[in-house]
Amino acid sequence: MDIALPGESGGRSTRYALVGQPVQPVMGARFPRIAYAAAHVVADPLGMSDPWSRPVVDWDRTMAFRHHLWRLGFRIAEAMDTSQRGMGFDWASARELIRRSVAEARTVAGADLASGAGTDHLAPGSARTLDDVIGAYEEQFAFIEGQGGKAIMMASRALAAVAKGPDDYAAVYDRILNQASGKVILHWLGDMFDPALKGYWGSDDFEAALDTVVAIIERHTDKVEGIKISLLDAGKEVALRDRLPDGIVMFTGDDFNYPELIAGDGKRHSHALLGIFDAIAPVANAALAKLADGDRAGYDALMAPTVPLSRKIFEAPTEYYKAGIVFMAWLNGHQDHFTMVGGMQSARGIRHYADIFRLADQAGLLADPDLAISRMKSLCAVAGV
Repeated sequence: MDIALPGESGGRSTRYALVGQPVQPVMGARFPRIAYAAAHVVADPLGMSDPWSRPVVDWDRTMAFRHHLWRLGFRIAEAMDTSQRGMGFDWASARELIRRSVAEARTVAGADLASGAGTDHLAPGSARTLDDVIGAYEEQFAFIEGQGGKAIMMASRALAAVAKGPDDYAAVYDRILNQASGKVILHWLGDMFDPALKGYWGSDDFEAALDTVVAIIERHTDKVEGIKISLLDAGKEVALRDRLPDGIVMFTGDDFNYPELIAGDGKRHSHALLGIFDAIAPVANAALAKLADGDRAGYDALMAPTVPLSRKIFEAPTEYYKAGIVFMAWLNGHQDHFTMVGGMQSARGIRHYADIFRLADQAGLLADPDLAISRMKSLCAVAGV
């Protein structure tokens, strides 16, 4: 099977012959690591008359995708940046998503779910004090905990805007963690994912930021389950991992270096809370099953081809990675269209999508190659290829 795709360096189209064999997941596999997949939402293109400002969600397909992830053994990180929080998906929509997902999880034996609590319902510039930020966090925590859910304390653009230094971050996190009803996962998202988060924890210096967040965790070991770090730098993740108190979990959010961070260095390892797991779930499932069996070589062999794919999906500008995630779901038949909340599919060009197609094939991630070819041809035709 082959397909005409845009040339990798531009110019005329070239024929690409598929080489991959679809990797089959291991149903019922028990993972040796906690593995959260941050899940995307499926837009309703027929229901959207104003896609930039009024998102409409296909709830049936959105919930069906969560069942897909649960069947493969993953926990779900709900209403996170993969669902376009802060990029077209507002708090009112996120609240409905969380409500539905928490209820849906109760219908599935063994299903697990944690939901993002942030401050994104504040209008830009409306937060002027730390109390404004605290109040916003309290509102979202109250909703999630009121649904019986577990909260992931997302990094806050509003806090980054009003905080004067590390002490302000400590004041906000201390307040929220002290009153949280259950264990919380913290979230350190780098400015490559969201430029508004530059200088988070009160400093542009990593070591200073590290001291601040470790001190917060040490004060709240009874309330912090773990922390996700998304800086796309394995060395920085290991530096944090090595300083975590006993019993606090390190969740990798490094979509560039996740295989070795999850496997570990023989002394410590990271668990996972990854957007890329949305797109590579069947292969990640099979790889984690190998790791559970003590087959590190088999794990590496499955994971290694997913890394070039992930690096392409998350290439700069990294915040637009959601387009590649949804593109993969469309190629693999999890939705009938390639339309995103906010029209975000337009954030990447046809050569980017062609590269993802090639790399997904090489990683064994085109579940039905005939379907994937048919859909890729239609996208190329719209782009004039």
